[in-house]
Amino acid sequence: MVAPANLPGHPPLSVRGRGAKSNRTGRFESNVSEAFDDGWGEEEEPAQMATTVQPMKSRTIIARNDSPDIGFESSINPYRGCSHGCIYCYARPAHTYLGHSAGLDFETKIYFKPEAGRLLERELSKPKYVPKVIHIGGDTDPYQPDERRLRVTRTVLETLARFRHPFTIITKSNLITRDLDILGPMGQAGLARAAVSITSLDHRLSRSMEPRASTPKRRIDAVRQLVAAGVPTTVMFAPSIPSLNDHEMEGVLEAAAAAGATTAGYVAVRLPLEIKDLFEEWLAAEHPDRARRVMSLVRQMRGGAAYSSEWGKRMTGEGPVAQVMSQRFQLARARFGLDNKLPALDLTQFAVPAKAGDQLSLF
Repeated sequence: MVAPANLPGHPPLSVRGRGAKSNRTGRFESNVSEAFDDGWGEEEEPAQMATTVQPMKSRTIIARNDSPDIGFESSINPYRGCSHGCIYCYARPAHTYLGHSAGLDFETKIYFKPEAGRLLERELSKPKYVPKVIHIGGDTDPYQPDERRLRVTRTVLETLARFRHPFTIITKSNLITRDLDILGPMGQAGLARAAVSITSLDHRLSRSMEPRASTPKRRIDAVRQLVAAGVPTTVMFAPSIPSLNDHEMEGVLEAAAAAGATTAGYVAVRLPLEIKDLFEEWLAAEHPDRARRVMSLVRQMRGGAAYSSEWGKRMTGEGPVAQVMSQRFQLARARFGLDNKLPALDLTQFAVPAKAGDQLSLF
């Protein structure tokens, strides 16, 4: 076993352009190892880590859940791992199922599903398939940088458009505007909605928390373009972190409203499993002046723990700190006209497109 990196006297490792400060072995591995900073490299330039991207074999593409506090039953995740590197990302622990770390591995070992479009077409074509709104990007971002060349998300959208299948999609990337030719007509037809996650208007804070995501300015611009194309668009202030970015809640909602956003949502910071230690490491390295206060307030929202998974509370927390956060959000949402109720997406337009050689109906 290699000695742990972040014991007293051993500062977190610095890796340029990445969010996590360590790469602890995943919790399912029998042998545990961590990088060790012996203090001799303090004056060296921060290290760089290359991103590896590899295809992932999948038998199905639609995932299903029955969680009562998630607003969708069916979802598609074109990627596993995410090079955006958001330090708070709740999808990090899932990387340990692949034998990787929830830390730097999550940001640098990316898997994509090259047959996503074909698999989706096969599932939607099944005689017993019953259409339900599909959410794209429930775990990792469907528009992370490698999507520009891999176009996996693009093939999913093309397939959904052919089947006239309703969907929602969430991202923190301006790359979503590449697909306005699909999103626009689907949005106008009541078949698509988009959500853009904006956690801060402060470029420095955003770069620190989400090192490879689009800048706040570009995300606001994405909202503007989506709305102009006819796509109902929600701004998500997620996560809201007390004493770190929560003071920006009103500013983010105001900027999003000015860009034409239709509605708004928020989620209180969630720190399950490995994310707690990763987040605390990051806080100590990036914001040492407020690290203790942030974690104290987080614990006040979670019954004294860093996280509680109780349904109905895990998205918002509980207690006075959580209540004030919720009240501020509700007031700001109403103030900026972002409390609109959207009509349900239209499931009746779904139809399996005819294939070459199919017999046409007589009626």
